[in-house]
Amino acid sequence: MSEPLPGEFPYTRGIHRDMYRSRLWTMRQFSGFATATETNARYRELLAQGQTGLSVAFDLPTLMGVDSDHPTALGEVGKCGVAISSLQDMEALFEGIPLGEITVSMTINSPAAVIWAMYLAAAERQGADWRSLSGTLQNDILKEYIAQKEFLYPPRPSMRLVTDTIEFATQYVPRFNPISISGYHIREAGSTAVQELAFTLRDGIEYVDWALERGLAIDSFAPRLSFFFNAHNDFFEEIAKYRAARALWARLMRDRYRARDERSWKLRFHAQTAGCSLTWQEPRNNIVRTAIQALAAVLGGCQSLHTNSLDEAFALPSESAAILALRTQQVLAYETGIAREPDPFGGSAYLEELTAETEAAASDYIRRIDEMGGMIAAIERGFPQAEIANASYSYQRSVEQRETVIVGVNKFGGEQTRPIEILQIGDAARKQQVERLAELRRTRDNARVGDALEQLRRTAEGSENTLPRILDAVRANATVGEICGVFREVFGAHRETPVL
Repeated sequence: MSEPLPGEFPYTRGIHRDMYRSRLWTMRQFSGFATATETNARYRELLAQGQTGLSVAFDLPTLMGVDSDHPTALGEVGKCGVAISSLQDMEALFEGIPLGEITVSMTINSPAAVIWAMYLAAAERQGADWRSLSGTLQNDILKEYIAQKEFLYPPRPSMRLVTDTIEFATQYVPRFNPISISGYHIREAGSTAVQELAFTLRDGIEYVDWALERGLAIDSFAPRLSFFFNAHNDFFEEIAKYRAARALWARLMRDRYRARDERSWKLRFHAQTAGCSLTWQEPRNNIVRTAIQALAAVLGGCQSLHTNSLDEAFALPSESAAILALRTQQVLAYETGIAREPDPFGGSAYLEELTAETEAAASDYIRRIDEMGGMIAAIERGFPQAEIANASYSYQRSVEQRETVIVGVNKFGGEQTRPIEILQIGDAARKQQVERLAELRRTRDNARVGDALEQLRRTAEGSENTLPRILDAVRANATVGEICGVFREVFGAHRETPVL
């Protein structure tokens, strides 16, 4: 019996028969800094330079569900992404960018339902039909407990909010991916490739189980589940990881969940080159690392790609560095010929063996987590956290003992040279945001805001979908901090048990 071709179950060789011959991957550079107005200008420039999708990076206060004028936001406003506190900010972020015509990815987790509601309301004010909107909401709270640690509420009420967005999107925004199940941050925290794959897919299983328990039919939402993987340094290991991911997910959807729609079987993923591989020593070496990692992602069959900038070990990307990172993708797409063949490495004895080994090792992890009672139970006992911590420690020791070579760091050169240009984010962004928030609170209908927040509180205390009430609050100009504050009062705050 011949091996399945690209576009054939279990999609080891790719989810489309022609892959990039018929359509290139989406070039989706992750970007956001300072205020919404400044980020909007960067988006316009990237689109003018040939970028084909937007990806929003939010600052830490937004990620943690507080407004720019909150005491804990001091020193962080606009520093690691764009500051978004209100619908007004969201409208400024996309001013002049027709949301019905361009795909938008948003990297946000605990406050994901709130930020997505602001995006929907902004699109509504542009006159866009929600059914035309396309993009991806990261919304993967489980990996926060496992790796990134930007959680707000305990796991189970957080999972309720994720399920609310999946249900709402299925009914009202059918072209939008309501969750991007993310291995990227798991790998950035120090996991191995196998751990990244296994924990990500097991998180996916958890989200499917919650959606099914809500009463959704598997084929009504599974085609809109998406994934987000790291593109790291080991070229063939990364390609094998992506191939194994598709095969594992296809079998899980068909055999474990009895999905019948072929679209439910197909794992679609975004890739980002490895931020943790970038170095501040000899930063121009990062251009080479990024190009090779991007090549692995493309040969592994990604649907969209972000390439990191050479200066990201220092700061957020400067405009020139961001454009160079985009050019890296464009050179791969248009000058190398790699898009001519759907799976050029298919049939390689080495790669096929590596794919099988990766799939088997990830399956074993999934089985072990199933036996623990699922991913939430595994997180509560600290299993994935400990596995990642041990892997990270082993890797760091190998670097320090020079068993693992990092060029320009522990072998060759090592000059502490800086890129020519570093993006500096001062305090002006916070000052502008504080002033905008004060004006918003002064001019809005505060009685309407109070009523909307009270209605949201009652819904959160019950079991109905929270999205309609979040949208009411957003349209009334309630802020991210005020809405997340309601959830904190109802759900409580999560405190992690240390892993020893």
